[in-house]
Amino acid sequence: MKRKLIGAIGVAGMLIGVAACGGSGGSGDKASGGDAGNTINVWLMSGSNPPNWTKQITAAYEKKYPGKKVKIAVQQWDGIQQKLTTALSESTPPDVIEVGNTQTPYYAQTGGLMDLGKDKAALGASGWLPAMAKSAVYEGKQIAVPWYAASRVVIYNKKIWADAGITGTPKTQDELFKDLAKIQAKGTKDAFYLPGQDWYAFDGMLLDAGADLVRKDGDGYKANLDTPQAAQAIQLYKKLNSYGTAPKDKDEATPQQSDVFAKGDVGAFLGLGWEGSGALTKNPKLKDQIGYFALPGKTADKTAAVFLGGSNLAVSQGTKNPKGALNFLKLAMSDQFEGALAKEGGVVPNKSSLNGNLAGNDFGTVSAAAAANGGTTPLIPEWGNVENAPNPITTLFMTGVLQGQSPSAAAEKANTEMDKRLSQK
Repeated sequence: MKRKLIGAIGVAGMLIGVAACGGSGGSGDKASGGDAGNTINVWLMSGSNPPNWTKQITAAYEKKYPGKKVKIAVQQWDGIQQKLTTALSESTPPDVIEVGNTQTPYYAQTGGLMDLGKDKAALGASGWLPAMAKSAVYEGKQIAVPWYAASRVVIYNKKIWADAGITGTPKTQDELFKDLAKIQAKGTKDAFYLPGQDWYAFDGMLLDAGADLVRKDGDGYKANLDTPQAAQAIQLYKKLNSYGTAPKDKDEATPQQSDVFAKGDVGAFLGLGWEGSGALTKNPKLKDQIGYFALPGKTADKTAAVFLGGSNLAVSQGTKNPKGALNFLKLAMSDQFEGALAKEGGVVPNKSSLNGNLAGNDFGTVSAAAAANGGTTPLIPEWGNVENAPNPITTLFMTGVLQGQSPSAAAEKANTEMDKRLSQK
């Protein structure tokens, strides 16, 4: 999976408005009409369409529906907000679109997505992972379907851990801290490399502490960083950061943490599958030395909660090909093609029953197990305002605490800025 994909998963920073595309009517009524053309236009994001999967689903659709064609256009994450909001407001939008799981509420509130409620059973809803399914519902309407997900796990250097006398992987956070101390005692400066502004990682820790980034306040939302749970989460983050030399005021791409790990002198970091494979590409000597395990919980009975990034598929409200769009969606969401996507792309499928397709993919297997305890950023349209740079969660709260401020002092500053953004429509 590409950096652009993962960096954008969950990003909902919409920079321009969109003209409403009409109310979100039921797909059953709309799909009963005739399609306007024989070609279904599908927009997928860079990194989401493995070549074999793309070839096979196109062929399967065109065989099942003679005379019908599929045109898959790959979009780049950079600038997609502007491009897609504009496309959805036009008279001929793409028929099927991929959107980040926390982008979905924004597009839904503009009226740009078709209500798929009457078709959810046919799309496999009964088996969807709850954490993934939640992001495809807005104000009680099924305005998208959960396609795939990924979660951050601990990526570690097996040789460094073995040289420190460590066998196996830690099952609790206390065991993790003891292992990291052993690795540092052996002279490894970066036993754990965790930059100060990886806020998706922090969000997982906050979810694990039992809180969210916002709280409901009347008809709106308020920032929620001034809580004991947020203080607990950031202290855990700060402790992990202390086991290495990662910058306290930079994110995981500055410098790219997989490049740092590739040098071979880092014990572990918190990352995604493409970062492990990226490190191996940079340094082939790491072959057979890279391992994966879920971030442990406080007790051994379950792993820590994680931010579950991912993508949904939706049908444009303004589609001229509702039947064809729905037929493509049914094919993409079928066990056959969900499983094929997981197998080729190494992503978490939307049903735990399909996890067997990840066999042999160490990251995918661990990520899928962690996903069972996953969650997302707040599924509200206003969330995109918070993520816009400079993100107050990273610049004011996380870096503030890591540089010596108390959690309460840093939270006060971050909450003030977050509340301003949450009030923007």
